[in-house]
Amino acid sequence: MTGDAPSRATERLGSGADDLARAAAILAEGGLVAFPTETVYGLGADGRNARAVAALYAAKERPRFNPLIGHLPTADAAMREGVFDEDARRLADAFWPGPLTLVVPVSTECSVCDLARAGLDSVALRVPYHPVASALLAACGFPVVAPSANRSGRVSPTEAEHVLADLQGRIDAVVDGGPTRVGVESTIVACLGSRPRLLRPGGLPREAIERVLRHPLEDGHPSASKPLAPGALASHYAPHARVRLEASESQPGEAALSFGPDLPGEAVARLNLSAAGDLAEAAARLFGHLRRLDAAGPDAIAVAPIPDIGLGEAINDRLRRAAAER
Repeated sequence: MTGDAPSRATERLGSGADDLARAAAILAEGGLVAFPTETVYGLGADGRNARAVAALYAAKERPRFNPLIGHLPTADAAMREGVFDEDARRLADAFWPGPLTLVVPVSTECSVCDLARAGLDSVALRVPYHPVASALLAACGFPVVAPSANRSGRVSPTEAEHVLADLQGRIDAVVDGGPTRVGVESTIVACLGSRPRLLRPGGLPREAIERVLRHPLEDGHPSASKPLAPGALASHYAPHARVRLEASESQPGEAALSFGPDLPGEAVARLNLSAAGDLAEAAARLFGHLRRLDAAGPDAIAVAPIPDIGLGEAINDRLRRAAAER
């Protein structure tokens, strides 16, 4: 299947051994399969197969210069794809499997194709912490590149239903493993010969990484026009409605997304990321709540302030991109 237009119903698979074998066979044949990780659902393709990667880009309507993350079942498998310096190995030992992506120089054995790496001499790698993802990747035996399983720039999926809402008929299958646990994408850190650099906040807080490194992370992409990893475009993770941040109240025609106390004011719909002010709960609910509010058809979504600490840094990063000019 190509991503140019819907051509048939997308298979919905379970998480049993037979279904995962079916999913692995589809991937090996060059097909596209969405699957759960601990962060969000990913849209997988055989990372070695440029034709499959091109179909993935087409299905997502994704800019070709935005590179993809290679998913592997074990740290040993990931380390065959890239060159890991002391900092990268320390982070892999501490946080894999888990919601951390490391961008490292390609190794001589790297099998992730040039198209998936956006022509760069680096590769983004991750070992997810999810039993379904681990079993699927082990069954494949090759790197599976997998951005979030949604149309590019739209809200990331945390349930199989979210995947089908965006990609039904555009991909071959989705493995339904239930709701994801973390709810925001992996943290991305580049280890490219200088001090490690935080390219994208995510499900692993900066503070935990810096404790392991014993020094601060640098910030940001060296080049905004040619990012080293996903999620670096200014407008990203966007619902159809305009997003208004740091709102103290909602206006008529707006939907309200609260954190802690409910936002006062009129609203066509309202949800709370966490009435208790729990950032982990807020992260897990973020994309699902944005989708539900967007479905109400508001003029805008008014978002309450979120503390910029711990997982709040990742939440605010996604919200700023959702609110950016398009």
